[in-house]
Amino acid sequence: MENEEFLQNLIASNRLFMKSDFGLTEYESDQEKGLAQPPLTKSATAGETIPLTKDFSGVIKEVNYLTLLQGRKSSRVYKQEKISLDQLAFLLWSTQGVTGIRGNNYAAIRPVPSAGARHPFETYLAVFQVEGLVKGIYHYLPLEHALEFVTAVDELEAAVSTSLCDQKWAAKSAVTFFYSVVPYRSEWRYSISSHRVMLLDAGHVVQNLYLSSQAIGCGTCAIAAFEQKVVDQLLQLDGENEFVVYAAPVGLI
Repeated sequence: MENEEFLQNLIASNRLFMKSDFGLTEYESDQEKGLAQPPLTKSATAGETIPLTKDFSGVIKEVNYLTLLQGRKSSRVYKQEKISLDQLAFLLWSTQGVTGIRGNNYAAIRPVPSAGARHPFETYLAVFQVEGLVKGIYHYLPLEHALEFVTAVDELEAAVSTSLCDQKWAAKSAVTFFYSVVPYRSEWRYSISSHRVMLLDAGHVVQNLYLSSQAIGCGTCAIAAFEQKVVDQLLQLDGENEFVVYAAPVGLI
């Protein structure tokens, strides 16, 4: 009985979190306090980066928007074939690429919407089968539209599967996308009202991944079930100032 009461209270608390508190709670954000804005993106840490193309003419197979919407679905089975680096470049650009900068590095404009143009996400990749890339963990640099190699991982497929609650199919993709959040990018502007909208923004990103994958003959499936500490350690994240909120394997279908 006590457990049932605890679960019901937890459900009520989670429902409350889903509701907007804009206009209900007074606060002064760090932006309003005049504190320095956090960087738009994480800086590269590797010595060398891998530049990516923005010429996507050779990878797009479907341009009809209605056809893309009608064909969009979650795909959990992928061909065991490599995707090209140009295909990967398109997926990265269409989900988190930068199309413009507003003000004095105040905001990055991207192909996806974000509350206050804060874009609090970073993109990490577990690369299994991508032409020109060795297997391992990579980090996308949206301002440079480039990749940096983070680390090699022994038995990468097993490590990714374990991090995603033993969903083995998720490690049979060509590449698995992991989206981490850097909360302070949004907290700086929206303080205690920022966290619900960050999760909404994550949905915008992955919907673009669905449609963009469909456009190049690939499929994807969004994953919200993962072992938080395990996946953060896999990507070398601290789990507090940056942590994973979403994942999505991608492969040819």
